[in-house]
Amino acid sequence: MAARSAPSCHLRLEWVYGYRGHQCRNNLYYTAAKEIVYFVAGVGVVYSPREHRQKFYRGHSDDIISLALHPERVLVATGQVGKEPYICVWDSYTVQTISVLKDVHTHGIACLAFDLDGQRLVSVGLDSKNAVCVWDWKRGKMLSMAPGHTDRIFDISWDLYQPNKLVSCGVKHIKFWSLCGNALTPKRGVFGKTGDLQTILCLACARDELTYSGALNGDIYVWKGINLIQTIQGAHTAGIFSMNACEEGFATGGRDGCIRLWDVTFKPITVIDLRETDQGYKGLSVRSVCWRGDHILVGTQDSEIFEIVVHERNKPFLIMQGHCEGELWALAVHPTKPLAVTGSDDRSVRIWSLVDHALIARCNMEEPIRCAAVNVDGIHLALGMKDGSFTVLRVRDMTEVVHIKDRKEAIHELKYSPDGTYLAVGCNDSSIDIYGVAQRYKKVGECVGSLSFITHLDWSSDSRYLQTNDGNGKRLFYRMPGGKEVTSKEELKGVHWASWTCVSGLEVNGIWPKYSDTNDINSVDGNYIGQVLVTADDYGIIKLFRYPCLRKGAKFKKYIGHSAHVTNVRWSHDYQWVISIGGADHSVFQWKFIPERKLKDALHIAPQESLADSNSDESDSDLSDVPELDSEIEQETQLTYRRQVYKDDLPQLKEQCKEKQKSATSKRREQAPGNSIRLHFVHGYRGYDCRSNLFYTQIGEIVYHVAAVGVIYNRQQNTQRFYLGHDDDILCLAIHPLKDYVATGQVGRDPSIHIWDTETIKPLSILKGYHQYGVCAVDFSADGKRLASVGIDDSHTIVLWDWKKGEKLSMARGSKDKIFVVKMNPYMPDKLITAGIKHMKFWRRAGGGLIGRKGYIGTLGKNDTMMCAVYGWTEEMAFSGTSTGDVCIWRDVFLVKTVKAHDGPVFSMHALEKGFVTGGKDGIVALWDDSFERCLKTYAIKRAALAPGSKGLLLEDNPSIRAISLGHGHILVGTKNGEILEVDKSGPVTLLVQGHMEGEVWGLATHPYLPICATVSDDKTLRIWDLSPSHCMLAVRKLKKGGRCCCFSPDGKALAVGLNDGSFLMANADTLEDLVSFHHRKDIISDIRFSPGSGKYLAVASHDSFIDIYNVMSSKRVGICKGATSCITHIDWDIRGKLLQVNTGAKEQLFFEAPRGKKQTIPNVEVEKISWASWTSVLGLCCEGIWPVIGEVTDVTASCLTSDRMVLATGDDLGFVKLFKYPAKGKFGKFKRYVAHSTHVTNVRWTYDDSMLVTLGGADMSLMVWTNEMESYRERRPCDSEESDVDSEEGGGYDSDVTRENEITYTVRALSTNIRPMFGTKPHLQQKEPSADERPPVSRAPPQPEKLQTNNVGKKKRPIEDLVLELVFGYRGRDCRNNVHYLNDGDDIIYHTASVGILHNVATGIQSFYQEHNDDILCLTVNQHPKFINIVATGQVATAPSIHIWDAVSKQTLSILRCYHSKGVCSVSFSATGKLLLSVGLDPEHTITIWRWQEGAKIASRVGHNQRIFVAEFRPDSDTQFVSVGVKHVKFWTLAGRALLSKKGLLNTLEDARMQTMLAVAFGANNLTFTGTISGDVCVWKDHVLCRVVARAHNGPVFAMYTTLRDGLIVTGGKERPSKEGGAVKLWDQELRRCRAFRLETGQATDCVRSVCRGKGKILVGTRNAEIIEVGEKNAACNILVSGHVDGPIWGLATHPSRDFFLSAAEDGTVRLWDIADKKMLNKVNLGHAARTVCYSPEGDMVAIGMKNGEFIILLVSSLKIWGKKRDRRCAIHDIRFSPDSRYLAVGSSENSVDFYDLTLGPTLNRISYCKDIPSFVIQMDFSADSRYLQVSSGCYKRLVYEVPSGKHLLDHAAIDRITWATWTSILGNEVMGIWSRHAEKADVNCACVSHSGISLVTGDDFGMVKLFDFPCPEKFAKHKRFLGHSPHVTNIRFTNGDRHVISAGGDDCSLFVWKCVHMPH
Repeated sequence: MAARSAPSCHLRLEWVYGYRGHQCRNNLYYTAAKEIVYFVAGVGVVYSPREHRQKFYRGHSDDIISLALHPERVLVATGQVGKEPYICVWDSYTVQTISVLKDVHTHGIACLAFDLDGQRLVSVGLDSKNAVCVWDWKRGKMLSMAPGHTDRIFDISWDLYQPNKLVSCGVKHIKFWSLCGNALTPKRGVFGKTGDLQTILCLACARDELTYSGALNGDIYVWKGINLIQTIQGAHTAGIFSMNACEEGFATGGRDGCIRLWDVTFKPITVIDLRETDQGYKGLSVRSVCWRGDHILVGTQDSEIFEIVVHERNKPFLIMQGHCEGELWALAVHPTKPLAVTGSDDRSVRIWSLVDHALIARCNMEEPIRCAAVNVDGIHLALGMKDGSFTVLRVRDMTEVVHIKDRKEAIHELKYSPDGTYLAVGCNDSSIDIYGVAQRYKKVGECVGSLSFITHLDWSSDSRYLQTNDGNGKRLFYRMPGGKEVTSKEELKGVHWASWTCVSGLEVNGIWPKYSDTNDINSVDGNYIGQVLVTADDYGIIKLFRYPCLRKGAKFKKYIGHSAHVTNVRWSHDYQWVISIGGADHSVFQWKFIPERKLKDALHIAPQESLADSNSDESDSDLSDVPELDSEIEQETQLTYRRQVYKDDLPQLKEQCKEKQKSATSKRREQAPGNSIRLHFVHGYRGYDCRSNLFYTQIGEIVYHVAAVGVIYNRQQNTQRFYLGHDDDILCLAIHPLKDYVATGQVGRDPSIHIWDTETIKPLSILKGYHQYGVCAVDFSADGKRLASVGIDDSHTIVLWDWKKGEKLSMARGSKDKIFVVKMNPYMPDKLITAGIKHMKFWRRAGGGLIGRKGYIGTLGKNDTMMCAVYGWTEEMAFSGTSTGDVCIWRDVFLVKTVKAHDGPVFSMHALEKGFVTGGKDGIVALWDDSFERCLKTYAIKRAALAPGSKGLLLEDNPSIRAISLGHGHILVGTKNGEILEVDKSGPVTLLVQGHMEGEVWGLATHPYLPICATVSDDKTLRIWDLSPSHCMLAVRKLKKGGRCCCFSPDGKALAVGLNDGSFLMANADTLEDLVSFHHRKDIISDIRFSPGSGKYLAVASHDSFIDIYNVMSSKRVGICKGATSCITHIDWDIRGKLLQVNTGAKEQLFFEAPRGKKQTIPNVEVEKISWASWTSVLGLCCEGIWPVIGEVTDVTASCLTSDRMVLATGDDLGFVKLFKYPAKGKFGKFKRYVAHSTHVTNVRWTYDDSMLVTLGGADMSLMVWTNEMESYRERRPCDSEESDVDSEEGGGYDSDVTRENEITYTVRALSTNIRPMFGTKPHLQQKEPSADERPPVSRAPPQPEKLQTNNVGKKKRPIEDLVLELVFGYRGRDCRNNVHYLNDGDDIIYHTASVGILHNVATGIQSFYQEHNDDILCLTVNQHPKFINIVATGQVATAPSIHIWDAVSKQTLSILRCYHSKGVCSVSFSATGKLLLSVGLDPEHTITIWRWQEGAKIASRVGHNQRIFVAEFRPDSDTQFVSVGVKHVKFWTLAGRALLSKKGLLNTLEDARMQTMLAVAFGANNLTFTGTISGDVCVWKDHVLCRVVARAHNGPVFAMYTTLRDGLIVTGGKERPSKEGGAVKLWDQELRRCRAFRLETGQATDCVRSVCRGKGKILVGTRNAEIIEVGEKNAACNILVSGHVDGPIWGLATHPSRDFFLSAAEDGTVRLWDIADKKMLNKVNLGHAARTVCYSPEGDMVAIGMKNGEFIILLVSSLKIWGKKRDRRCAIHDIRFSPDSRYLAVGSSENSVDFYDLTLGPTLNRISYCKDIPSFVIQMDFSADSRYLQVSSGCYKRLVYEVPSGKHLLDHAAIDRITWATWTSILGNEVMGIWSRHAEKADVNCACVSHSGISLVTGDDFGMVKLFDFPCPEKFAKHKRFLGHSPHVTNIRFTNGDRHVISAGGDDCSLFVWKCVHMPH
């Protein structure tokens, strides 16, 4: 009996003994129904203690390791291990899956937690980064993800008292997370001095930002915010594994076996020590605890579950136990009672009652147990041990009978003989011992035949034979009891085996897969009565086979639940149950056996539902009982849609070929032609491999697809409209229930589905990202909101979409074999069916996954291939058509009946209101009633029925029907032969559209004077088509072979056709009857041509590389052209009929003389001069330009020249039709390109008058007709061609500012390097010299003087504890734009500099700051929608930058978007509704991304352009349209669902227009767009076509444009020299026709405007010169609001000795005076050279300025007159200082020198001396208080002291230590050793300053940080506070007088920050 089908009985899981306590924690809870939920192995268990009943959740495919309970306590989330682990959320009441969360984690899911309202779930992965992921679990959608920690995370919890906050803990850390937008931001907990840094195992959150956590040492750590505030020591004596919070307080459980209860404030209530209770034992360890009212649940390491009632806490109930650590191998069943015995490596043997589901006895042995057996009488129990011994116990009281040790290796199997007299013991040393039971187990025999360890034993029924299996898979037989091996087959013939547990043997061949020799089946047990066999294997699967099963690869049913290897499986004594045990999961599963007769009732009770299908799975021999496949279906399953090159690959290929192209295109290339073509009509319909792809639209048009085109056909007018959004074969089409939208899916590497409107033919949404290779089926839901799709990847992935949003809702693997259809349930949007090869599956959505159940066929039918499926009149009913012609009727998942409907496959069915219509291979359309009881009517598709209005001829009767649709009183039918027919209800059939049948189409010829053409194809037909408005097939003729070429004679009367067998024929062009035929060649005839004029000769080219020339009149061959090395591809005659031009497959261009065929060599120059009758050649100089950049991967297959010799049309392997200007000389010519064909375009031909172009698609079998639109005709409608591949090489224009912005490299702050060229060893790495304090004490030494002279002597000194940012002077205008905006009706302005966003009050100058960015802000925008008032978005620089959306007034962060734009974000823009945000990256691809910013969800992202994009802005009235501009780039974008579609701006409508670099964009009504260019022009675009240029709107680049929403006026800002009529800012009307100019009165030589914004009557302008100016519209008055240095770094900084003023000097050649109190710049001096340093004299009456060119100047403060100036050095002056007594001036320079000048000698400034031998350049200098010494810090990290004025180097350390300094600005010296940080390998501390009080110190460094230290700080790495805000490089820093403020100066950001000092209170 061959086991062709799976057994028809069934197993149902009834009980699981065990609980997973090892390596898991917090996995045991009470549900709302007071049931207990936990997990074991791969099963979630819900146990009801009241009813002593278990329910099982089996949706996992591997071990579950984590569990979380929803706050409402009904839903449970569980996470598993595995390569692609997933999370299931399921209902503990129904144990059904609610949601599946997948595709994010790897390795496993370690922790799970729900938030307070249960909407979100957080999970932690087991991957190397321990990823933390937050889910919206109902939608199955990931909201945010971040790396968790470098080491394991043990617990995570939501803070239930603060929204969006989480806490996680693990190995040596605790982290506090906040979720904002899509960003999870962690802060590490600070252990501080309160506790030791150690591993935290569990945690619970409480009110007031308190967190309690359990530590490894048994302490409880209490956290407030992120700081440890208290430890509760000795809460447990060892690690605390579990902490559970409830209303009453907290329960903790630890490794010490104790449970402690605490009240809400964590005061102890009580301790329960489980070790001391009755069931307790030493070493009990608590892994999980749950406290609910007066009950406590406890789970232990050793797989027990205790329940404790609080008031009887010393009497815990043991409600579940199982084996604990070590593997579980031993299993035996009692011979007469329902008992099972198990023994494990935990050394315990346990007896379980299968009726009571309980442990009834347990005994601990000395050794790990590996096997067990019970004697026939049930008295003795034998146990085999791991050490080679075995023990026999009495069953009733577990007392020992004997203990025998004869072997050294483990005993793996033992069995009593059926008569009870012998015990056979099999050992791992490959021997079997036989013992006599009655002789007190004396050894009576030994079997030694095996060479490997013994795995299985079976006795014969008469106890005379033993059969064994060993580790080599050998099966041996022995005679008993002696143990002699039996080899004769005869002797064993009649032996009946008492049991069957062997895995090898004829009877169990079928349990092994067909072609494998694996040994992964661990155990079998045969049930002779039920004729079933149960097996257990290494993959955790239990299988049922028929017994015996003789043939390999038998069918089976499989059951999952165990996690990894199942070690043993046995039937109970009465075959009621199967017991299986898991090795690693320590669990015992008890399965109820349901024989066939009871099956029907049982299945309805518990249909198994799980992700892995647990009903009968396909086993390998699956095809044995399936009839052979229908030929058509077989053909179709063998089709592959894989491409060598996908269109998705082209951009990369082009990039790779860019270099080639650059070298080639130095010559100016020919322009693209003026003509363009438009698709006019397509002959063809894709029926040969697609089904149900033909529908009526709302208004009765017909929609279908062919090649890459969606076609809408109007049958009244016989016209077509086209959807051309696809770029490769469309494989499926579905129509929206309202019949207005259509979904089409295509082939591609990342294939897309387009949903488009049949009326406007515009895409509404494009879905991609989840399928591979192609989409073969789509279907809309009944409400039209969702779409289901199936891919053609190996697992035929099914995806469910919310198509309008473009979001994937769920996905699942469909089937290994091809799926043909997907249908969504019209009544339940969450359900769907798929049908395909041997496949019918019913799916329902669960979160991000789909759960599938196979159709249950039962005895009714066989597993057939389904070709089509529909739902019926209730949600349960479904109908499917099979490949054998039946219709299957399904209720729920069960097959109810089958009806014979057609001969051959049923390919299409359609549900009507009151019935069904089906169509099949037999060419018959059948109408059925609503239950398939009777067939109401049939229609045969026959030629006889063809109506007179048909647009063609039917090729054969009864063509195979592939699509049917009803509507408008007709039945619409699509056939395999590419015909579309309309069947009237009364019978006549009208043919509407047709194309070629299967096979490639190559041959094409157009008639010499009529609008008709001929085609010939591999489908063995020759067809004549009418190209005039009637668009129909005029004639068709069948050929004996397929053909590849054809040609009309010059008079149009004859038609020559070349066939694939090497013959050709000439036919009458009207009747298609043969005139003459020849057969001279063996290979394909590839081209055939009549000579021009009278058509005297016929040239016939073949693939065997010859061309034969025939005389047409005499029908004789007159010449042969030889000499080609490869097949001939194209031939052309010259006008005189004397010369042939030939192309070959080896890309040779040859010439032959006719008629003899002599080979000629003609120089290139001459070829051009010859007049050719036709040109179809693709080689030669004249068409060098038609070969694309990526010529290696694609061939140009065809070309054709218009008769006016102006335009060359080409077709290529990628399906592109292109037009070039002829001749196309020079490489990579410019072209226009059109996509409609899918892959190869095999032929192109112009009609006789050039009015149309006809193209043939090889594999897509379609004939496309394009109309040629001349230049003049085209003005009215811009064509839809794509421009050339290669961007124009004309420059986009030049401007220094633009170039600078384009080429700027943004340094990420963390990677910045030092700004000064320092060398040498850093101070904290130098060997320290002993300081004065460490020298031997000198007697009578005076006390050490103060280090620093202090000004407020006598006052109590108060240290500074904090710095608060109060003012910033600076604005980033140099390389950013559109970054100044009005807020609050113009009262405030918002802008940014460095990494701070600044809100500046116009009236008061008061500023407030947004300081959450951690690096420079590059762009800023304001949300204009009234719902989002004062909402600002800013984007920053970073390797993984973020965008912050924040409230400008409260400075609250609303959302953070972590982006994928590497380097930085350079532009942001809000949409019209304010809900979407658009961002542009600085990454090499300049990615454009759209976000739903409130949720932090990324909607769409796409490569923007290969060069810099400067700005991208949404249209002010749109959420889907936006425009991006950049270097030689303007693109018009549409957001369709999740896809971004772009159109390049079209210039060719205007003469001489060229693509310039575009810098700014603004918008007008009626889809007008204005872009500002680098030349000062503004381009005006209508849609995406340039319609006008406003020339010289500015004299220089137009950097900024602003569209005013309320009146539509437009402001532009540019770079201009101020003049009378011109101005850098202009206000224009809505259409940019008139303007008014404003001059900015800044006194600059050129004004360069970078940002404009318009408020009420005011224009706000930000300039390149870091000024923000307000211009009044009425009076044009300018008011400068903000000013700053133009260029940095700002090196010089000096504070006034007594007033709140300070000076700054910068590279921009200015020194500026700032007033802190008035918050403004008081004055500036232009020096004409870069300034490096500045200093006030001690009285504040003079200012000294050091310049970069070596000069220094002294000014008088009162008059700003120069008092004196001098230039003694040629290099930069780095520091300049007045001595405290105002006598000397010290000038330090980069020439390694300090010069001294005596000011009392007057303004001549003669140098009096200088300091010698300074080892490097001078950085800072400080005078001593008595003006006698000067300390100098130098560029080699050395600090030196010199005497003043002699310049003598002072080396005496004691003397140096006694000096009191007037100021301290040095970064070197022992006193400031602590300011150097560990992380400064490449970066330095640049500046320092000690406060006037002498006790605080501030520093500035290369990372842009300002730090506050105590002074002095001699210890390395001193404690400090840090303040962020500056960009990289803080160049200088100073305290103001009285230590009221700190001023810091920025290097990269040219900004001055004023920080307010907060002093400690007294």
